[in-house]
Amino acid sequence: MSRRGLLLYSVLCGAGVLWSGGLIVALALGHRPVDKVVAVGLAALLTVPGFASGILSNRRGYRTRQPRRLWALASWVPPHVPVWAAIAAGVVFFGFWLAIVLAFVTLKGNPGVRPDGTYILDETTVVSRETYERQVDHQQQISLGVLGAFAVGGAFLCAARATDHEPA
Repeated sequence: MSRRGLLLYSVLCGAGVLWSGGLIVALALGHRPVDKVVAVGLAALLTVPGFASGILSNRRGYRTRQPRRLWALASWVPPHVPVWAAIAAGVVFFGFWLAIVLAFVTLKGNPGVRPDGTYILDETTVVSRETYERQVDHQQQISLGVLGAFAVGGAFLCAARATDHEPA
């Protein structure tokens, strides 16, 4: 894959990070700016191609060697990538991970609607519309958190490979 293509995928993944992160913040504040299908669908369209390209280009370019030291940052990050960039990517990744964990902690069940319009959790517990919508928001937050974390990885991997000046 060309450097321009990798940079384009990195930018798309960056947009996926911003889109997912922005929607997670909006959901946490109780707002739902777009339908969940649009929110998760667009996040996936921005994220998945870049993440796949980042994995494939790094696998081919660096021949995927296991790191010498499992927990040393330098063993997982290509040498030409600045440490601050790796740390920034790690912090943003951790933010998405935290959003996923918090959504799972506050998820009280699988929301649903009976044919008579009653809102339920796990097909047995009757709840208010507000509780139902909050549980749907938590499910959406989990999906956006996973896609956001993948977007961070895709942006980092594509940018790292695109800025490597050694021959592939």
